[in-house]
Amino acid sequence: MMLENLKQGDLMHMKFSENAEESYFFSQPHQPFFILAFVNAIVIMLIFLLSYKGILNLAIDPSKFHAYGLTYLMFTPAFFAFLFTTFPRFSSTPVIEKNIYMRVFSLYYLGATLFVLGSIASPVLSALGMIILFSGHLMGFLILKKIYTLSTMEDKDDIFWILTAMFFGVVAHLVFIVGHLFSDVLIRFSTQISIYLFLFLLTFSVAQRMVPFFSHCMIEKNMRLLKVVTLLLILHIVLETLHTHLSFIVDIVLSYVIGKELFRWNLPFPNPNPLLWILHISLYWIPVAFLMAAMSNLTALMSDRSFLFLDIHTLVLGFVFTILIGFGTRVTIGHSGNMMQAGRWEKVLFNWTQVVVVLRLITSMVAAWGWNFMVLFDISVTVWLIMFILWAIRFFAVLISGKKLS
Repeated sequence: MMLENLKQGDLMHMKFSENAEESYFFSQPHQPFFILAFVNAIVIMLIFLLSYKGILNLAIDPSKFHAYGLTYLMFTPAFFAFLFTTFPRFSSTPVIEKNIYMRVFSLYYLGATLFVLGSIASPVLSALGMIILFSGHLMGFLILKKIYTLSTMEDKDDIFWILTAMFFGVVAHLVFIVGHLFSDVLIRFSTQISIYLFLFLLTFSVAQRMVPFFSHCMIEKNMRLLKVVTLLLILHIVLETLHTHLSFIVDIVLSYVIGKELFRWNLPFPNPNPLLWILHISLYWIPVAFLMAAMSNLTALMSDRSFLFLDIHTLVLGFVFTILIGFGTRVTIGHSGNMMQAGRWEKVLFNWTQVVVVLRLITSMVAAWGWNFMVLFDISVTVWLIMFILWAIRFFAVLISGKKLS
């Protein structure tokens, strides 16, 4: 009898622990969204690698799978992880209630599952997943829009541009789905919008607000910066739509404008704090990325040489991916009761981001010279997978159960 009571007690304790863990996991919006985004980062790239090498036959075009998967299954939920946590603070409004952000998460979880399964089994299933993901994207945007509307702050400039970039993301998402269902011509147009007016503009809008603040740089805010950058990005898309690689004209200007602004900030780099220098490095990649884009696009225009999307990967990996890991790590540590400091694990992860970036750039350069780049391609995907697996080992327990880091 006593043994049975002990067993029942152990069972009740296990159930209580499981319920407590589940309750904690969904208690803050960044936790489930970061988990979903980073799991998708591993799954999408692994499937893409297998399909690119001919080991796995996809029901949809591998390049579409790659572009859509990383943009809307990885980066977008990661953005919601950050914005659902910080946007109310930016706007001086109450936090988003659990039942509200969980609706968006549920749509993303279901949509991502159907898209991945459908990409292998059936294009109809993948299309259904895309529609559900778009519904989640639109719902998330409307939540942020409501917060913006309710905000009584006088200065709404930063949150306006963040919301604008998210709107461009919703538009690009819709155009991609229409293109996927009816015309591939729209896919390229959608990709341009999503890269420059969604992924880049949203990340830069957050970065230009947060990084100087974290770095204790007391500078006068440039109220024209985001407006000028947005107009140049739109011009980039227009030129690229008129003729492939013609955007090199505006990329040079973007490199100068943003590089000049970063120089004005006078960031304390090199910085001994890894949680800061990872953010600084990501910003320095921006002018480098646009300059490399200008050079590669001009060369491709003159010689018909393929750089294997060097322009896009330099910007997305160098800036968006790098700062995502920096901000994601910072938010995860700061909202779990751990000390806001980077240990050996974090230093390895931050340095590894640059291995991911550089290897992908070398792959593009080797392809441009007409050499066999497949070995480098395999290596670059492998270091990407290692990056997210290491991050998962370090932080998933923190996100799921609030583990204290040692």
